[in-house]
Amino acid sequence: MIGLSANLQYYLCCKPVDMRNGFDGLAGIVRNILKQDPVSGSVFIFINRTGTHIKLLFWDGDGFALFYKRLERGRYFLEDQDKTTPSRLITREELMMILEGLSFKKFETKKAI
Repeated sequence: MIGLSANLQYYLCCKPVDMRNGFDGLAGIVRNILKQDPVSGSVFIFINRTGTHIKLLFWDGDGFALFYKRLERGRYFLEDQDKTTPSRLITREELMMILEGLSFKKFETKKAI
C-alpha cells in the first residue's frame, strides 16, 4: 500500500501521459524519459492530457503499486509546467493538494513562530 509519507520523494511528470500505460509502461517512462530508477522507492505521478486522470507509481520493496483516480467532474490543474524538464520534485503537501484539486502555486507556506 502507498503510504504518502513526508520521507518519500515525489516526482511529478511534466508531460501528459497516456493512461493506457500500466505498471511496465509507466516504469519505462520513469526509466527512459524521467531518467529515474523506478524501484528507488520514490513515488512517480502522471497526469493525462485532459487532466481528468492521475496515476501514482510506487515500488514498495517487492513489487509495484499503482494508484489510479479518474475525476467525474473537474480537472487536475498544473500551472506553469516547465516543458523542458521531464519531471520535478514536489512535496507531499503539494501532491495532496493536486489530488484534492487545489492549485498550490497560489498558496504560501508560513513558518511557525
